[in-house]
Amino acid sequence: MKYKKHRKQRKRWLLAAGVLCAAALALNQCATNKASTMTSVREPRQGRPVGDVAVVYSSHYEIDLGGAEKLHPFDIHKYGRIYRRLVDDGLITPADVYVPEEVTREQILLVHSEAFLRSLESPAAVARYLEAGPVKVLPAKVVDAGLLSAFRRATGGTILAGRQAWRHGIGVNLAGGYHHARRDRGEGFNIYNDLAIAIRVLQEEDFIRTAMVIDLDVHQGNGTAELFAGDDSVFTFSMHQGGIYPMPKATSDLDVELPAGTGDEDYMREVIRHVPRILTEHRPDMVFLQGGCDTLAGDPLASLRMTPEGIVQRDAMVIDFCRRMGIPVVYTLGGGYSGDAWRAQYLSIRRTLETHGGVTARPREATKGKG
Repeated sequence: MKYKKHRKQRKRWLLAAGVLCAAALALNQCATNKASTMTSVREPRQGRPVGDVAVVYSSHYEIDLGGAEKLHPFDIHKYGRIYRRLVDDGLITPADVYVPEEVTREQILLVHSEAFLRSLESPAAVARYLEAGPVKVLPAKVVDAGLLSAFRRATGGTILAGRQAWRHGIGVNLAGGYHHARRDRGEGFNIYNDLAIAIRVLQEEDFIRTAMVIDLDVHQGNGTAELFAGDDSVFTFSMHQGGIYPMPKATSDLDVELPAGTGDEDYMREVIRHVPRILTEHRPDMVFLQGGCDTLAGDPLASLRMTPEGIVQRDAMVIDFCRRMGIPVVYTLGGGYSGDAWRAQYLSIRRTLETHGGVTARPREATKGKG
């Protein structure tokens, strides 16, 4: 399992949910799916950039299992929280947002194997990949419609963010960054490796020839590293905490391990030391920034000590340097397991919109109590 210290939590979840809860969720999900099908057509299919920034989001990113999803370490609702705060603060409007379709089977197969896709027909396998015990007792159709479809939509979002980044400069997907998924299996709460799939799709569509993944999640992007091993068209960089999952580590083109307790100053020193150099040396056609904020102090699954201000500074350094070089950049959210993780990423995206989108947030008093 990815995080041993959460075994007790997963056992409590399994006991709390149980077979009866699973059956009830299955029935409720059928009704939810029908409602989603009816309402999804009202979502805009085509957004518009805010300055140089295209924001990609869908309400279907979120998973609703009757509240049981809240017992998982990952906060699936952070996507919606960030979106609503961006709207409430006047940084975007719903009409600005690009809404993705689900990634197709053919696109997934550019990265993952047929055997892996067959494994997703088994609720037990999906439960293992997500480390969510109760999922194994749900009907396969419910797992696909209620869980896997959300990951397919988020993966489609990273593809769409890449297309829009090529056109406008910056694509922000309010999801994604599923860097642990490998060719033949998911792991670490991740199903499809959206970063790798998006890169392969954009290469197939002749948007790009080369790409770079700058992975700043606290956990190494082992799946991405393995998927692009030996591929000179994609450079993988991962800066992460040493001594934690994944163990053993994969081999990226460049790995930088940080000791427990690393704070903003030391973290930024390493970012500044490596990122401008590799961008200048390799000059990729596009950069994919995995902006996980589980580097924050207090994250239950790691032990770095960054502040929200440090997250903003970190992401700004990468995005601004890419734009000065004329390199399109895609931002994905990645991990983050503390209660305020979504706020740090909101602040980073807000800064991106204010700097590269030419907008200004409303004063907080104007949106007091919202979000």
